[in-house]
Amino acid sequence: MTQILAGLLLPFVGTSAGAACVFFLRGELNPRVQKALLGFASGVMVAASVWSLLIPAMDMSQGMGRFAFVPALAGLGLGFVFLLSMDKLVPHLHLGCAEAEGPRVRLKKTTMLLLAVTLHNIPEGMAVGVIFAGILAKQTEITLAGAFALSLGIAIQNFPEGAVISLPLRSEEGMSRTRACVLGVLSGAVEPAAGLLTILLSRFILPLLPYLLSFAAGAMLYVVVEELIPETAQGEHSNLGTIGFAVGFSLMMILDVALG
Repeated sequence: MTQILAGLLLPFVGTSAGAACVFFLRGELNPRVQKALLGFASGVMVAASVWSLLIPAMDMSQGMGRFAFVPALAGLGLGFVFLLSMDKLVPHLHLGCAEAEGPRVRLKKTTMLLLAVTLHNIPEGMAVGVIFAGILAKQTEITLAGAFALSLGIAIQNFPEGAVISLPLRSEEGMSRTRACVLGVLSGAVEPAAGLLTILLSRFILPLLPYLLSFAAGAMLYVVVEELIPETAQGEHSNLGTIGFAVGFSLMMILDVALG
């Protein structure tokens, strides 16, 4: 159980470490560095979605023969629809954007920014929770090393995300370093909470495990396509986002295959 708890907390540690950058850096991240980090995070999430979630989902459905892709396809589509719905129903503001998305409400900019990050962190927490639930259910398609590879990969991509949240709160909103760091840390708190809730519900959802794995993959891919990749293309043209994507994808692929 200690290993499961460590796996759930690892992505949160990555966000917290990134948020702590506000104590060591002045102002915002260099735009070129930010593009490279966003590209890196995109690569990690895409590789994790394929190797850690979609492929195991199809492996678990081998009894369906040539239709083993059906649970993965259905879950993938539901993941996209879920995040698309949340984008429409929950008010939030993305970094670098002047106008908020979702219903029009009177909320502080900091609150809207945190809501945006929370929306993106929920599927990551679910992904970690689902894969560890599969281990508890003794699904042979999922190994402990593979689960930790997913958790570590998400933690790595959460590091720049924590910094991208805390640094603008300090420079643009004039917050103290401590408060900006705390808010950055809180933005990642939803991940272990979502993961733990998924595990607690695992006894009721085990028959749906292939669908849930692919659901988490769909939600993560939605974040990449909707937010991360477009942000790497903003401003002056640069190939740094593309290079970062290749590095992140390769690293996550290595982790999953080598540790799995």
